[in-house]
Formats: sequence, C-alpha cells, structure tokens
Amino acid sequence: MRSFPAGAIVTTLCFLSAMAACDKLPGKPQEADRPLRPSEVKDFAKLYGENCSGCHGIDGKFGAALPLQHPVYLALVDDVALRHVIAEGVPGTAMPPFARSAGGVLTDEQIDLLIGGMRQRWARPDVVAGASLPPYASDGGGDATRGRDVYAASCKSCHGPDGAGTAKVGSIVDASYLALISNQALRTLVIAGRPDLEHPDWRGDTPGQPLAAQQVTDVVAWLATQRTEFPGQPYPRQLQGESKQ
Repeated sequence: MRSFPAGAIVTTLCFLSAMAACDKLPGKPQEADRPLRPSEVKDFAKLYGENCSGCHGIDGKFGAALPLQHPVYLALVDDVALRHVIAEGVPGTAMPPFARSAGGVLTDEQIDLLIGGMRQRWARPDVVAGASLPPYASDGGGDATRGRDVYAASCKSCHGPDGAGTAKVGSIVDASYLALISNQALRTLVIAGRPDLEHPDWRGDTPGQPLAAQQVTDVVAWLATQRTEFPGQPYPRQLQGESKQ
C-alpha cells in the first residue's frame, strides 16, 4: 500500500478547504443576492411598479390612465374582465397585452397576483352599498341623440356645452383623446369617475340623481360619434386647391 507524506496530506486538505470556502469570498454574491428572473417575481409592489405604475400612477392614482386605487372601479369590474384587460390589452389604445401568451412578459400566476394585490389593498365593497351600479359592459344599444341630452343635463357644467372643455377641465371630444380611449373605457369613466381628478362617478354631484344604466350607454354612444376616423391626418377637403409639390 502506497503511503503519502504527512505534509502532502495537510497541503491537500488545506487546498480542499479553500475550494469549499470560495462561495464565501468577500464580494461574491450569495444565492439570496442573485437577481430573480422576471418570471420568478412574486411581489405585488415590484410587479405593479415595473408594469403598471407608468400609466396608472405610482400608488395606483394620478397617472395618465384610470386609477387602480379606485374602490368604485374595483367594485364595477370582476376578476374575469380585469384579467382579460391585463392579459390581452385593449386594441387601438395605449393599453398593451401583458400575458406571455399575447406577447407580454407576465405569467398567468403574476397576473393573478396583480389582481389579488389590487383587491387586497384598494377594494372597498361597501363603497357602492345600497346603490344600483350599472353593468360594466354595454349591450351596444346606445342612442347618440338621447346621449346628447344626457350630456347636456349631467356633464356640460364641467366639460362645456359641446364637450370642448372649460377653464375647469379639458376637452373630452378632443380627437387625440378619443383616438386613445375605447368605448368601454369611456363607459368605465362615466360609471366609476376619477376621484383623483375630482371627476364624480355615475351618481354625480347631486345626491339622489344617479345616471341609469341606459343613460350611461347613451352618453357613451354620443361621445363615440365625436371621434374622427383618422385624427391628425389631412382630409380631402383640406387638400383641395393645393398644388402638388
């Protein structure tokens, strides 16, 4: 049997001990310090901050889009509709799809975490207690002529006689604005309002005089008629008489 010098054995043991300690060298990250893969993020604050806050606001309000820290909105929309909007986006608007299956970056589990987190932090089911909340979606039976009358009775005091705005608020018939918002988003705005911008919900500023579901549908139909087909583009009548360059 071959024997090894005692010094060689000690040297070998020291070498193996040093190798085992490599993961503890100063500056070397531990496993807990390693960044998570995007699909591994399970923290609501991180998911919301990286994917939603740019449009809906850092704390779910005061963003360019509808606030999500909005109890009336969360009472209006169910999980199925909310998941569809997050996962699939809203075609023709600035809301992109976030589900991986639709070209986004979030897993189904992460979308569920966002929905659950919003409800846990911001929902207040009692906020519409005793009120007749109009349905989230319309059956498509709106009448624009009746909607004009609804607008005149309930909206023009803030938005002006034709919706072009006042010193208090901006235009809601602006071509660019209407090009960026869907009919469903208009309906949601009329029903839920925007408390962060002091826009009342469907119950309005006058107690006891809420809009009926059909009135909501009609006023959205009127707003939809104010859209231009190609906002920002010249129309044939603007080109008449112009010489070709």
